[in-house]
Amino acid sequence: MIDPLFWLGLSILLVAVSLTAVLVAALPALQELARAARSAEKLFDTLRRDLPPTLEAIRLTGLEISDLTDGVSQGVQSATNVAKQVDQSLDNVVKQAQKVEVGTRSVFTGVKVAWRTFTRGSRRSGDRLSGGQRSRQIRSTTNLPYSEELLEENAALLEQYRNYTTNLESNQVRYDASDWQDDSDDVETVD
Repeated sequence: MIDPLFWLGLSILLVAVSLTAVLVAALPALQELARAARSAEKLFDTLRRDLPPTLEAIRLTGLEISDLTDGVSQGVQSATNVAKQVDQSLDNVVKQAQKVEVGTRSVFTGVKVAWRTFTRGSRRSGDRLSGGQRSRQIRSTTNLPYSEELLEENAALLEQYRNYTTNLESNQVRYDASDWQDDSDDVETVD
């Protein structure tokens, strides 16, 4: 048999050749690993240098966005308040227009009654009596140029005028066009 020393030398030689082959094969990989480590170090330096200002800029941008959001919400609330004020103003204008319309109608009715009274003749001093005395005198007097029907109609119009002016003064006006009579054919115009 062969000498054990020989086998020991041969195995050491084979181990040395194997290690050399591994080192030769691993050398480019180790060089690439060193380059990667240098690149990673440069990247970390860049991140360490640039990341805090970038994060600060992102934080400031978030604060500005929240400020803008608050400003927009305040603007929307302001616009909503303006719209409510305009709506209230329009409601007030409509109410005032209705009051003016009722007042105008009341004045027109008063003028109409006055015109009818004026065109039918002047009242006698005896006509200025209280309500009960007036009705008794109207029934007893037949020579007046007024008919009872005309007097009742004028009294009804006068009562209607009084009701509307009373309601107008107490702000309880309820306008209903069916209450008004259009007797414009009865009014005579003087040229």
